[in-house]
Order: sequence, then structure tokens, then C-alpha cells
Amino acid sequence: MDKKELRKQIRAAKKAVPFCEKCSRSAPIMQQVESLPQFKEAQTVLLYWSMEDEVQTHDFVNRWYKEKTLLLPCVDGDDLRLRQYTGPECLKEGEQFGIGEPTGPEFTDLERVEMIIVPGVAFDRTGNRMGRGRGFYDRLLKSTPRAFKVGVAFNFQMVDRVPTEDFDVPMDAVLTEP
Repeated sequence: MDKKELRKQIRAAKKAVPFCEKCSRSAPIMQQVESLPQFKEAQTVLLYWSMEDEVQTHDFVNRWYKEKTLLLPCVDGDDLRLRQYTGPECLKEGEQFGIGEPTGPEFTDLERVEMIIVPGVAFDRTGNRMGRGRGFYDRLLKSTPRAFKVGVAFNFQMVDRVPTEDFDVPMDAVLTEP
């Protein structure tokens, strides 16, 4: 299956699941993240402020931001800039996608990023990831090669094989529903 068809298939599966169910199905996925040794040891973690159709991260971010340096991406043209999340009051609506983005100074010390929690459209068991098609995360992940990369997904986002290209960056682990 090509990327276009796979995105269409997953989009339909996402639409079939009510938001409240996505929230309840997200909690055990994020609990698995919390139990990873890499998360427990990490001081600086990059994750995302979830859109309605993704594994929900809002509760997770609000639970951990006082104990770790949590970074969220901010869309800037074709790139992602990182800013630290310092609490709900630091968010503003992003210009391109309406996603909450922190308003503080840009975080540029990418060597300090120890773990990255990554959304995706689809993943496979070998860690391949397919995003929404603009390459935001692939470009960012290439600039953080030392960070442990964890994809998070609902079960219906796991497929036998994600079509990949040279620029795609695989995950070190993919966590899904138990």
C-alpha cells in the first residue's frame, strides 16, 4: 500500500473512534512511556501537544512539566522550533494547525534532548514511522541523533509495513495499547 492510501485508511479509522475513547485509550500508552527507563532517567524530553486525532498528551505534559524540562514543537514555516512548556498559561494557538504552542524563548541545545515522544499516522513493528507528509519530524529527528525516539500510537495505527524513503527516521521503540 502506498503512503497516500495508507494515510486515507488510518484517517478513516481515527474518525471512527470518538474523542472520549481516544482519551481513555491514550492513558495506558502514556503510562508505558512513564515506565521506560529512558524516560525515568531523562531530564529533557521532547513531546507534542496532541491534536484531537492523536494519542492524547495534555494530561501527561501537565503531570511532568514541573519535574522535567518538557519541550514542545512550534511550527515555523517548514520547520519545527522547540520551546519549553512551563504550564498551561504559556500556550498560544499555533498559526498553521491551531495546536497549542509554548510562547517562551526557543530551545536550541538539541544535544540536551534525551528522549523524544513522537506522534505519527502509522508505525510498523520495526520502528518505521509515517507522518502527515510534510517531513517536520524527520527533519527534527535528524538533528537529535542521540535522543531515544519513541513512537506512540493506537492499535489501529500499527501496520505490517510502513513505506519508507531515505529521509525517514525510524523509532527506537513504538508503544501502543496493551
